[in-house]
Amino acid sequence: MTGTGWAAWAAVALMAFSLQALGDEPKAADGVEATPVAVAPDAVPGAVPGATVPPRDPGRGSVTTLPLPRYVSLKTDEGNARRGPGLTHRIDWVFTRAGMPLRVTAEFEHWRRVEDADGVGGWVHYSLLSGVRTGLVMLDMAEFRTLPDPDAPVAFQAEVGVIGRILRCEPGWCRMSVDGQRGWVQSGALWGVDQDEVIE
Repeated sequence: MTGTGWAAWAAVALMAFSLQALGDEPKAADGVEATPVAVAPDAVPGAVPGATVPPRDPGRGSVTTLPLPRYVSLKTDEGNARRGPGLTHRIDWVFTRAGMPLRVTAEFEHWRRVEDADGVGGWVHYSLLSGVRTGLVMLDMAEFRTLPDPDAPVAFQAEVGVIGRILRCEPGWCRMSVDGQRGWVQSGALWGVDQDEVIE
């Protein structure tokens, strides 16, 4: 075979080999996007076998992670309580006493579901609420004493429905400021604080 014949034969063989190689390429090379393959957690470097995401604590707010339920107070003298967490939801109730204690029972983004001492409420924007703790007197002529002791002298009395600022609480007792007067009252006479709650 002449030199020219050898060259022609080599060119044909090389072309056939290239076509065979192209036929073995994966389909993704033809322009079709490959389907993502799910990787088991155990196959991911550093993953803990059998590990799962811990469930959210129902006793904590999903937004603030603060305890639920918890007490807050109304910052303004008017607060709209809506049926759902958003301005598009209808207003079911209007709170009209600044400083009144409210209990937060749920959170969603910038909204808090609250209720008053009668269990009435709805979703309120968080900007209307304050972390200042207040208490609502639930007993007629509740006695506020000079010390957290049932035998201590009575400093003053307050009618049912009076709202005061909580200064401090220890189990069974809270020290409050009511219209400029200060004294200790048994926490069972209030709404807005748990019986054995401690507030420094």
